[in-house]
Amino acid sequence: MLEQYIPFIGLIIFGNIENLILASQGVVNGVNPKVLGLLSIIVVIIWLFIGFVATDLAMEYSRHITFIGGLAIVILGLQSVFEAVKHIKETKGSE
Repeated sequence: MLEQYIPFIGLIIFGNIENLILASQGVVNGVNPKVLGLLSIIVVIIWLFIGFVATDLAMEYSRHITFIGGLAIVILGLQSVFEAVKHIKETKGSE
């Protein structure tokens, strides 16, 4: 039964990394951690629901979906790093 979900293992890992990156961006931008946590949980539940409903339909596109998910993680990761470095430079410059 679980064999059918193996093509999506990478996407599950990428999704967790994406959640961490978005949380990091929220913290850097000064978002309320409680609101950020609540929104994060809501998004995870939505993705869980979509995963249950759409897995059978998406199985033939799993490689494409995983590639797009990985690309999104790389782009979000780079954006997060650039924003963090910019924030660090701004705070060190004001001291």
